[in-house]
Amino acid sequence: MAKSKTKFEKIAFVASEVSEAREALLRLSDRYGAVEPSEADAIVALGGDGLMLATLHRFMNDRIPIYGMNRGSVGFLMNEYREDDLLERLAAAEMSRVHPLSMVAYDAQGKASKALAINEVSLFRERYQAAKLRISIDGKVRMEELICDGVLVATPAGSTAYNLSAYGPILPINAQLLALTPISPFRPRRWRGALLPNKAQISISALEHEKRPVSAVADANEMRNVVRVDIEQARTIDLFMMFDTGHNLDERILAEQFRY
Repeated sequence: MAKSKTKFEKIAFVASEVSEAREALLRLSDRYGAVEPSEADAIVALGGDGLMLATLHRFMNDRIPIYGMNRGSVGFLMNEYREDDLLERLAAAEMSRVHPLSMVAYDAQGKASKALAINEVSLFRERYQAAKLRISIDGKVRMEELICDGVLVATPAGSTAYNLSAYGPILPINAQLLALTPISPFRPRRWRGALLPNKAQISISALEHEKRPVSAVADANEMRNVVRVDIEQARTIDLFMMFDTGHNLDERILAEQFRY
């Protein structure tokens, strides 16, 4: 987690569709001025975690730091909303660099569909029957058959989202790890998942895919009836998220592990 050394003078604002966010956009734009994102030193995103993810996807390859302020419901990835001293907060913010996951999903005809995920890549059963999945890591089969509702691969940034709801581990934002977490595993019943190095190449195959169809989802991008999904970290893509001093993502992840 590095301190920002940039002087942020040109700011772009984006907002979700909720009224609180739209009203905040108008007030902040009037107070601090606003430029187009292509001209900005930083983008201020006004909304909840969904807007932050959408903004990160929208500017995936632009290397523009994004500072979120919570005008939504959850706001785990957002800073506290305050209208005063925005330029000073940006200048003092701590910068987190994260990498998305790259997913390539193949259908029965061999057609490949690609997508990127900031939080997680998930595989889900499509029908009433459980999915049967084979998991390979770096070309070696590590689990011959997992019978489950699904499985997901989460980044540190996504480890407190769906991964946490599926009883997966919380990862510090700078951990060089990925979480592989089963969703309602039936066999092996007691398998709780695995921690993988972030350089791992993960391949998950759907067994009996015609009888037990499986969907793959990269954040909100879904592909249906997949037979194999290859997942790895997109290390050439850098995403920059900004957090107030003392309230950075590492601190939030640490605090989340002591909630009861």
